[in-house]
Amino acid sequence: MDPLICSAKGCRAPAAWQLRWNNPKLHTPERRKTWLACPDHLSSLSAFLDARGFLRETVPIDDRDRLEQ
Repeated sequence: MDPLICSAKGCRAPAAWQLRWNNPKLHTPERRKTWLACPDHLSSLSAFLDARGFLRETVPIDDRDRLEQ
């Protein structure tokens, strides 16, 4: 099983968080896209999505998420 990797450009660190988001101009309200974040990039990725009004929720990755990938 491949590790879940942070979505930040150039980062290869293991992800610890899921940033669930959607663009209301493109997606239905219930649709969620997911970016993954390591602890070092959680703040910057969250801020990027939140500034655009896209961030819906931030949840930790657990073992079940790793198995589903």
